[in-house]
Amino acid sequence: MTHPELLHTAIDARDPRALAEFYRELLGLHYRPGDEPPAPPAPDDEDWLVLLDSRDQRVLAIQGKADLRPSTWPSEEVPMQLHMDFRVPDAAELELQRERAEALGARVLMDRTQVPDEPLCVLADPEGHPFCLLVG
Repeated sequence: MTHPELLHTAIDARDPRALAEFYRELLGLHYRPGDEPPAPPAPDDEDWLVLLDSRDQRVLAIQGKADLRPSTWPSEEVPMQLHMDFRVPDAAELELQRERAEALGARVLMDRTQVPDEPLCVLADPEGHPFCLLVG
Protein backbone atom coordinates (compact mmCIF):
# COMPACT_ATOMS: atom_id res chain seq x y z
CA MET A 1 0.00 0.00 0.00
CA THR A 2 1.21 3.51 -0.72
CA HIS A 3 0.60 6.51 1.51
CA PRO A 4 0.32 10.20 0.78
CA GLU A 5 3.60 12.07 1.14
CA LEU A 6 3.82 15.54 2.67
CA LEU A 7 4.75 17.96 -0.12
CA HIS A 8 5.16 21.10 2.00
CA THR A 9 3.42 23.12 4.69
CA ALA A 10 1.47 26.14 3.40
CA ILE A 11 1.21 29.25 5.56
CA ASP A 12 -1.20 32.15 5.01
CA ALA A 13 0.22 35.68 5.04
CA ARG A 14 -0.97 39.23 4.44
CA ASP A 15 2.47 39.93 2.92
CA PRO A 16 3.63 36.64 1.35
CA ARG A 17 6.98 37.98 0.13
CA ALA A 18 7.95 39.37 3.53
CA LEU A 19 7.01 36.12 5.30
CA ALA A 20 8.83 34.04 2.68
CA GLU A 21 11.92 36.17 3.23
CA PHE A 22 11.64 35.67 7.02
CA TYR A 23 11.58 31.86 6.72
CA ARG A 24 14.16 31.83 3.92
CA GLU A 25 16.62 33.66 6.16
CA LEU A 26 15.69 31.86 9.40
CA LEU A 27 15.88 28.34 7.95
CA GLY A 28 18.48 28.78 5.21
CA LEU A 29 16.02 27.93 2.42
CA HIS A 30 15.87 29.15 -1.15
CA TYR A 31 13.10 29.92 -3.62
CA ARG A 32 11.70 27.54 -6.18
CA PRO A 33 12.86 28.70 -9.63
CA GLY A 34 10.60 31.51 -10.73
CA ASP A 35 9.63 32.53 -7.19
CA GLU A 36 12.79 34.55 -6.49
CA PRO A 37 12.23 38.20 -5.56
CA PRO A 38 11.94 40.45 -8.59
CA ALA A 39 13.70 43.79 -8.80
CA PRO A 40 11.57 46.55 -7.19
CA PRO A 41 8.76 47.35 -7.56
CA ALA A 42 7.38 43.89 -6.81
CA PRO A 43 4.26 42.73 -8.64
CA ASP A 44 1.02 42.64 -6.67
CA ASP A 45 0.27 39.04 -7.67
CA GLU A 46 2.88 37.29 -5.49
CA ASP A 47 0.34 35.17 -3.67
CA TRP A 48 2.01 31.72 -3.78
CA LEU A 49 5.73 31.34 -3.08
CA VAL A 50 7.53 28.03 -2.48
CA LEU A 51 10.72 27.59 -0.44
CA LEU A 52 13.09 24.64 -0.94
CA ASP A 53 15.79 23.05 1.21
CA SER A 54 19.40 22.36 0.17
CA ARG A 55 18.26 19.20 -1.69
CA ASP A 56 15.66 21.24 -3.63
CA GLN A 57 12.83 19.57 -1.71
CA ARG A 58 9.75 21.65 -0.91
CA VAL A 59 9.54 22.77 2.72
CA LEU A 60 7.17 25.74 2.92
CA ALA A 61 4.69 27.51 0.68
CA ILE A 62 3.53 31.00 1.55
CA GLN A 63 0.04 31.91 0.37
CA GLY A 64 -1.45 35.40 0.23
CA LYS A 65 -4.49 36.04 2.41
CA ALA A 66 -5.34 39.72 2.79
CA ASP A 67 -7.82 39.30 5.67
CA LEU A 68 -5.64 37.05 7.87
CA ARG A 69 -6.19 37.49 11.59
CA PRO A 70 -2.96 36.69 13.47
CA SER A 71 -3.09 34.20 16.33
CA THR A 72 -3.43 35.75 19.78
CA TRP A 73 -1.82 32.74 21.51
CA PRO A 74 -1.63 32.11 24.43
CA SER A 75 -5.10 33.71 24.44
CA GLU A 76 -7.64 31.62 22.57
CA GLU A 77 -9.42 34.64 21.04
CA VAL A 78 -7.77 33.72 17.72
CA PRO A 79 -6.40 30.16 18.14
CA MET A 80 -2.97 29.00 17.05
CA GLN A 81 -4.44 26.45 14.57
CA LEU A 82 -0.99 25.24 13.48
CA HIS A 83 2.58 25.76 14.59
CA MET A 84 5.98 24.45 13.59
CA ASP A 85 8.74 23.19 15.89
CA PHE A 86 12.37 23.76 14.93
CA ARG A 87 15.06 21.73 16.70
CA VAL A 88 18.53 22.97 17.64
CA PRO A 89 21.33 20.89 19.20
CA ASP A 90 21.87 22.74 22.50
CA ALA A 91 20.93 25.71 24.71
CA ALA A 92 23.64 27.97 23.28
CA GLU A 93 22.31 27.42 19.74
CA LEU A 94 18.77 27.97 21.02
CA GLU A 95 19.76 31.41 22.28
CA LEU A 96 21.60 32.24 19.05
CA GLN A 97 18.65 31.21 16.88
CA ARG A 98 16.16 33.06 19.10
CA GLU A 99 18.21 36.22 18.66
CA ARG A 100 18.39 35.64 14.87
CA ALA A 101 14.63 35.12 14.68
CA GLU A 102 13.98 38.33 16.61
CA ALA A 103 16.40 40.26 14.39
CA LEU A 104 14.44 38.96 11.37
CA GLY A 105 11.15 40.23 12.82
CA ALA A 106 9.89 37.49 15.17
CA ARG A 107 8.66 38.31 18.65
CA VAL A 108 8.88 36.15 21.76
CA LEU A 109 5.56 34.82 23.06
CA MET A 110 6.96 32.52 25.77
CA ASP A 111 10.51 31.99 26.97
CA ARG A 112 11.29 28.67 28.66
CA THR A 113 14.98 28.65 27.77
CA GLN A 114 15.90 28.31 31.47
CA VAL A 115 13.88 25.10 31.99
CA PRO A 116 16.58 22.42 32.17
CA ASP A 117 14.43 19.44 31.11
CA GLU A 118 12.96 21.06 28.01
CA PRO A 119 14.40 24.45 27.05
CA LEU A 120 12.29 26.12 24.40
CA CYS A 121 11.11 29.45 23.14
CA VAL A 122 7.76 30.14 21.47
CA LEU A 123 7.91 32.99 18.97
CA ALA A 124 5.54 34.56 16.49
CA ASP A 125 6.72 35.13 12.92
CA PRO A 126 6.10 38.57 11.37
CA GLU A 127 2.53 37.52 10.42
CA GLY A 128 1.78 36.28 13.94
CA HIS A 129 2.10 32.50 13.35
CA PRO A 130 3.55 30.87 16.48
CA PHE A 131 6.56 28.56 16.14
CA CYS A 132 8.90 26.92 18.62
CA LEU A 133 12.65 26.74 18.84
CA LEU A 134 13.63 23.86 21.10
CA VAL A 135 16.58 21.74 22.11
CA GLY A 136 16.16 18.21 20.85
